[in-house]
Amino acid sequence: MKSNQAGQAGQAGQIDEQWDLIVIGGGITGAGVFREAVRMGYKTLLVEQKDFSWGTSSRSSKMVHGGLRYMAQGKFLLTMTSVREREKLLREAPGLVEILEILIPVYSDQKPGKHTLSLGLSIYGLMALEKQHTYFNKNEFLAIVPDIKKADFVGGFQFLDAQVDDSRLVLRLINEGIASGGRADNYTEVTEIVRDAERMVSGVRVKDAETKEERIFSTRAVINATGSWAETFHPSPKPNLHLRPLRGSHLILPKDALPISRTISFLHPDDKRPVFASIWEGRILIGTTDLDHDEDLSKEPSTTREEVEYLLDGINAYFPDHKLTAEDCIATMAGVRPVLSEGKLDPSKESRENVVWSDKGLVTVTGGKLTTFRKMAFDTLKTTSPFLPKPGKKVENEPVFAEINGMSENSDAVSEVVMRRLCGRYGKAAEELIKMSSPDDLTQIPGTNTLWAEIPFTAKYENVRHLEDLLLRRVRIGLLLPEGGKEYLDKIQKLCKSILPWDEKRWEEEKKAYLKLWQEAYSVPKLN
Repeated sequence: MKSNQAGQAGQAGQIDEQWDLIVIGGGITGAGVFREAVRMGYKTLLVEQKDFSWGTSSRSSKMVHGGLRYMAQGKFLLTMTSVREREKLLREAPGLVEILEILIPVYSDQKPGKHTLSLGLSIYGLMALEKQHTYFNKNEFLAIVPDIKKADFVGGFQFLDAQVDDSRLVLRLINEGIASGGRADNYTEVTEIVRDAERMVSGVRVKDAETKEERIFSTRAVINATGSWAETFHPSPKPNLHLRPLRGSHLILPKDALPISRTISFLHPDDKRPVFASIWEGRILIGTTDLDHDEDLSKEPSTTREEVEYLLDGINAYFPDHKLTAEDCIATMAGVRPVLSEGKLDPSKESRENVVWSDKGLVTVTGGKLTTFRKMAFDTLKTTSPFLPKPGKKVENEPVFAEINGMSENSDAVSEVVMRRLCGRYGKAAEELIKMSSPDDLTQIPGTNTLWAEIPFTAKYENVRHLEDLLLRRVRIGLLLPEGGKEYLDKIQKLCKSILPWDEKRWEEEKKAYLKLWQEAYSVPKLN
């Protein structure tokens, strides 16, 4: 695996000017389009104005799911598509996408009741072509979750969905696209869609976000996969349909903060919205809110005091003996969803379906769900095909990711569980990661599932431009450790000093900037 650490600014002049396709946006939608376009045989460039997965695609609820509530809204096709895509990812991305057992308590004074839930879960299972739910009576459920609220409690269900490290999903798609011949540049902003005299797309003007170096790349086809920014390049062709940015915030707590071994989904007592507590990366993730986000999209979103109180009130209503407070939280995480709206419904009732717009070589895709990224990619590329120079290869039936053949003797250096995790996150590159690492580096960072070896490996091969890229997206320890992993920053510097082209002054600037960002966007706001 060749290092592409040299930096995109310095390499801009080396990139060929003519491309079959340019994809704008390095989140899950753009990454999915990029991966499939390269696989189809198109010479493809992806550009992202910030870091890969900087936006919603590193700040989701970490679920690959069909969406029971979408089915309740009558969105059966969306739910079925999502369930089928979930099943494919579970088969084809072990170690990255894993089964998630979800418990739903049933109360006599709440709707939906036992029979309605049973019917809904039965339909949900049929979409996956197998029964995937079980009913537990009161005593059976309490044996699993003994501290759940007992007033009016009658029992509950368990059903199956899936969980993912969202940022690693994006990065694996991008990395495999690069390995197959594509090019992906982060911190590269598109400042203009260039058009010819007939208003057909002829290229894009880009600017490096840091060096300010500008360049024009030629292409007849551009896919705008910028999420909440989509209307910046392509206003909605429907007068009443526009993007409505909605913020979803989460709390991250130590695993021992609640006595749970599986995800718990319940209705918030205030507004009856679904809220969950889930185990992710050795921590408890509680989410999520659903609020209009009226702030500058270019700034890092953050969780408000009101959102912290809302989520704590919800979890404490169902675990009254624990009385969790803001002081129990390690960090917070807020993402902004690109939801399409025709009239500002209640945020939780807005559609999660995607749309594709076309305008003389500029094709926009927005909305949608993380789970359906591949279907969105093919829908978008189909719309783009008239502007592409040749028909693409048929790849719809190929696996999502490149097949990983048997690992060499290096795999003996880690357990089967760790190897599965590494293969899921890094694909074929997992073997190189192990090969270049010492036994000490193949140990876990305390309190996380992350290996020390992952830090220098991703720093070398994954276009890290800033310390925040490394600790918040390449690995996730910035979300999992107190103060974003502050106590380990000096060790991280030692691990990466020979890899990242930073002198001592730059390292100190990066550490200072990272801690400032973490405090502003990921810390727990103090409650009144």
